[in-house]
Amino acid sequence: MATPSESQDKKALVVIYAPPMMISHLFSLVDLGELLAAHSLDVAVVLGGRTDDTATGGGAAAGSFAEGLAAAHPQLSFHLLPHVTRPRDVPAHDYVAQTFELARASDSDLREFLRAASPSPAALVLDFFCGSAVDVGTELGIPTYFFFTSSIAGLAELLYHPLIHEQTSISLRHLGGELLRVPGVAPIPVDDLPAAYQDRDSLGNRLFLALSEQMCNSHGLIVNSFRSLEPRATDAIVAGLCTPPGRRTPPLHCIGPVIKPLEEVGEKRHECLAWLDAQPEASVVFLCFGSMGRFSAEQTRHVARGLETSGQRFLWVVRRPPAGEEDGLGALLPEGFLARTKGKGLVVEAWAPQREVLAHGAVGGFVTHCGWNSVLEAIMGGVPMLAWPMYAEQRMNKVFLVEDLRLAVAMEGYDKEIVKDEEVAAKVKWLMESDGGRELRERTRAAMRKAKEALSAGGESSTALLELVRQCKM
Repeated sequence: MATPSESQDKKALVVIYAPPMMISHLFSLVDLGELLAAHSLDVAVVLGGRTDDTATGGGAAAGSFAEGLAAAHPQLSFHLLPHVTRPRDVPAHDYVAQTFELARASDSDLREFLRAASPSPAALVLDFFCGSAVDVGTELGIPTYFFFTSSIAGLAELLYHPLIHEQTSISLRHLGGELLRVPGVAPIPVDDLPAAYQDRDSLGNRLFLALSEQMCNSHGLIVNSFRSLEPRATDAIVAGLCTPPGRRTPPLHCIGPVIKPLEEVGEKRHECLAWLDAQPEASVVFLCFGSMGRFSAEQTRHVARGLETSGQRFLWVVRRPPAGEEDGLGALLPEGFLARTKGKGLVVEAWAPQREVLAHGAVGGFVTHCGWNSVLEAIMGGVPMLAWPMYAEQRMNKVFLVEDLRLAVAMEGYDKEIVKDEEVAAKVKWLMESDGGRELRERTRAAMRKAKEALSAGGESSTALLELVRQCKM
């Protein structure tokens, strides 16, 4: 893989720093890198926080992954920092805290990389799990930015989180059904906050409190969203309403949606796209739950029965349940389900090209885990959503989608042990057939038009990106 010093024309160099374990974050950061490279910047993507445990994306697995990224994105250079030791004082099950602390352990190696880079980096862009590296950028005099891969509303809550912490003397999980109020954001039920925020004294909560301060010490905040989608949250942040007293509010750069254009997707079409070609317009509900979204065998069967009862056409990406539960789709799904739904439904195991599926004219609804990349892809396709959040900030995204943006309706029971087949059937049928579902579709298509306008020449996101590029070239 190329090094920055090999650049012949000495264009301004931007270094993007990310942990390889957070795949959805990394893909968004790479997409950002492509945008910057398209504006005549050299871009180096640096992966830190690797261990020699290949099961977590470290060691040889991360090396192979980085080689694959380099081959797919030749306009960027990719670099692996040396392995670090897994922190012994962080529980192995605390994936969030592990990621923060592993990234911190790579800060000294990042410092050496930045010092050796030629030309000297004009900017350092951090994934938020790499927040401690803001001190490295400050020490070396490199303007340092954060790229927040979720919503502007989620960023508002994160900046405001220290004030919530000060206003409560007990862990948030003890507040029951109380609503938290953040400037510019719909009231958030405490239970829908990320798990890391729930325990006042947990390491995860302390790390996010520190991250809020680290962001305020940065040169700017880049967000994968656009102002006209989230005007209230944007205005609240810019006005300083979300920042604790005594802290500065960094400039906000809303440049989204940062999504790879369809014409850049590989030439080989997935079989599910040919199946969609044969379906009527806006007739198919698409179900997909992200790279880590797995259901138990029991929940999978509830979904299957619900889809069959709904009578709707469907395309469903099914991932195997946790190890030891079931083997193969035949054992996982209700007996005879595939035969009875043949022609009306298609089950795809493990993966489908989600961006292309959501842009296909046959897709009229999306059952989603509410990961922000998925939300943006649905908006760009004009596809209304049924919200079924599963982990991380997804339950909070559900609140924003349902209450603020009004682009989704929630599946009841996502916070219980099982979403029943009756609920799946009722909500899918409502989305695809009712007046309420049609109104939801109209609002989503209006959001799609706003997104495309924001990305067009002279649009708000294009203008924000050009200003960011200008700063990097100064």
